[in-house]
Amino acid sequence: MPPKPPLPKYVQVSERLIREIAAGHLADGTRLPNERTMAQDLGLSVGTLRKALALLTEQGLLVRVQGSGNYIRQRPDVQSVYSFFRLERPNGGGLPTATVLDVTLCPKPQDAPAFGSAAQGWRIRRLRRIDDVPIAVEEIWLDAARAARLSADDLSDSLYRHYRDRLGLVIASVEDRIGLRAVPDWAPAEFSVKPGTMSAHISRVSRAADGTRAEFSRTWFDHERARYVSRMGRG
Repeated sequence: MPPKPPLPKYVQVSERLIREIAAGHLADGTRLPNERTMAQDLGLSVGTLRKALALLTEQGLLVRVQGSGNYIRQRPDVQSVYSFFRLERPNGGGLPTATVLDVTLCPKPQDAPAFGSAAQGWRIRRLRRIDDVPIAVEEIWLDAARAARLSADDLSDSLYRHYRDRLGLVIASVEDRIGLRAVPDWAPAEFSVKPGTMSAHISRVSRAADGTRAEFSRTWFDHERARYVSRMGRG
């Protein structure tokens, strides 16, 4: 299945910088290169870069000083497209993308925790990459009562953004449990861990703003290519 067109370029750039700041690759007070040089290094137009920097400014992660330049300001708990995506490169950061493998309406798995009111769920299977390197496969179950219709063509790199913009569903909190689990037989050959092999695994229950459980997911990831990272408080 061909990949869904990615997020707008300026959003991708802002998200990459947000994750680089969170990982400590861009320290507090760092002065960014001038906009023309930075745009050239990133292969962007100056206009696209300025839109990305405007998003960082709105998040409070960038201070723009007239006549001096743009300076990084680190902040905890920044709300971004990938706020709940906890996988990073081994040295931190990296831009996530996703390829949808399958979207099917079917009965919820018997071993899943209770979530939502419907007997069925939308099962979404995806291959996840960071900086174009395959690092994980995931199986997401969205309660069928949340969407009358869902197809691969509907979905972009960020499911939570789609939920918010198209379904009116805001994921407000998640509970992750980390362990080991055998990679499923549907995992594509691009994923570096073969089916049946034990792999690092994340089991997640996601809650809507009203506290109800709306989604359950399972993610298998290659621990040599990615790390699970959760940051709390002020560093």
